[in-house]
Amino acid sequence: MQQQVAQYIDKEKLFLQEEKVLVALSGGADSVALLRILLSLGYTCEAAHCNFRLRGEESDRDEAFAQELCQSLAVKLHITHFNTQAYAEEKHISIEMAARELRYNWFNEVKEQNHCDVIAVAHHQDDSVETMLLNLIRGTGINGLLGIRPKNGDIVRPLLCVNRNEIIAYLKHIKQSYVTDSTNLQDEYTRNKIRLTLIPLMQSINPSIKESLARTTNHLSEVAKIYSQSIDEAKERVVTKEGILIDQLLNEVSPQTLLYEILAPLGFNSAQAEDMFQSLRGQAGRLFMSKEWRAIKDRELLLIEPINDENKTTPPSLTFEEKEYAPDFVIPHKREIACFDADKLKQPLSIRKWKQGDTFVPFGMVGKKLISNYLTDKKLSIAMKEQQWVLCCGEKIAWLIGERTDNRFRIDSATKRVIIVTLS
Repeated sequence: MQQQVAQYIDKEKLFLQEEKVLVALSGGADSVALLRILLSLGYTCEAAHCNFRLRGEESDRDEAFAQELCQSLAVKLHITHFNTQAYAEEKHISIEMAARELRYNWFNEVKEQNHCDVIAVAHHQDDSVETMLLNLIRGTGINGLLGIRPKNGDIVRPLLCVNRNEIIAYLKHIKQSYVTDSTNLQDEYTRNKIRLTLIPLMQSINPSIKESLARTTNHLSEVAKIYSQSIDEAKERVVTKEGILIDQLLNEVSPQTLLYEILAPLGFNSAQAEDMFQSLRGQAGRLFMSKEWRAIKDRELLLIEPINDENKTTPPSLTFEEKEYAPDFVIPHKREIACFDADKLKQPLSIRKWKQGDTFVPFGMVGKKLISNYLTDKKLSIAMKEQQWVLCCGEKIAWLIGERTDNRFRIDSATKRVIIVTLS
C-alpha cells in the first residue's frame, strides 16, 4: 500500500519529497495509517490533534493515544482543545460544521507557525464515495458528484487511492494499533446513515458498489474538466464589467445552467438562480440577494454588485465658486458643472441620495417632475439610479448632480452674482 500511495502522491502532484507535512492525527485507523505511510516514504512530518470535548473520556483517550504514538515515532505533536458545543451555539451551526471550522482554522495556524508546506488529512476512497452519495441526496451539480478532491489549496489527501479495508489490512500487517471513534458506529448523523445503512443496502444489490462509484467519480472528474472549460468560455461571452448580458446568455446552449455557475460562487443557491432565470424576460427591477452580493434585473443586463453599507457610501465632492455676473458670462455645457443665481441658491445647502417622491423642476421647464420618472426617461440602469445624488437648497432640489439643474435657481436677466458648482 505504501507504493500505491507514493504513486498517487506523484500522479496528483500533492507535494514534494523535500516538503514538510502537517498530518491531521485523530488516532483513528485512517490518520494513523497516513502518518505511518508518510514516515515510511521518507517525508518529514509533524502531527496535529484536536480534542473537541464531545465524547468525554473517549476524547481524552484519543489524545493520550496520539501522544504515545508520536512519542514512539519521534514526531512532534501539536494538541489543542475546543469547546465545540459552545462554538456551534454561538455561530448557529451544526456540531459537525463547528468541528470542521475549528480544526481547519487551527491546522492553518499550526502550519504557518511551524513552517509546514501542506496539511495532510486522511480521507480515503470510502469517504469520497460517501460524499458523492451525500451530495446526490441533497441535490448537486456535476462538481458535487466528484467526491472528495485530492488537493484543495494547502489541504492534501494522499489516501484517496485506497479504501478502509486496505487501510485496516495495512495496519494489521505492520502491527500498529489505533483507536475507534464510537460515534462512527452510531446511526446518528447523515453521513453515518449513508455508511451504515445506505451503502450496505446498495451492496446487497451490487457487492462492488463502492468500487463502481469510485470509478464513476474518476470518470466524472474528466468530464468535469470539459464542462469547466465550456463554462469558462461561455462566461467570457456573457459577463461584462457592467453585468450579465441577458440576450447573449439566453442564446447560449444551456443558459440556466450557465447562470447558476456564474452565481453559485457568489453565494446564490440553485433556487435563487432558477428564479433569476425566470425573471430575465420580465420587467426590470427584480432584486435577488446572497449574503454578500445582489443581482438586479435591468433592461439589458443582470447587474451583479457587492452589497455595500449605504452609510459608508461617500457623497460626491463639490467645489463652489462665486463671482459677479456679466452679460458675456457663458454657462458651460458640461454635466459636471452647474451654474446658479447666487441670490436664489441660499443656505443651507446639503447633499444626499434622492428618494422616492422627490421632485424638481428640470431646467427649461415650468412644471415639477418626479426624479424617478426623469431617471427612467433617461434610461439609466437601476444601479446608476441608486447612485444618483442631489444638491439641496433647504427642502428644494437645486441640482440632480451630473444630470440637470432645477429651473427655479437658473440664471436670468436679473442675476447679479453666480455660483459655479463643479463635481470633482
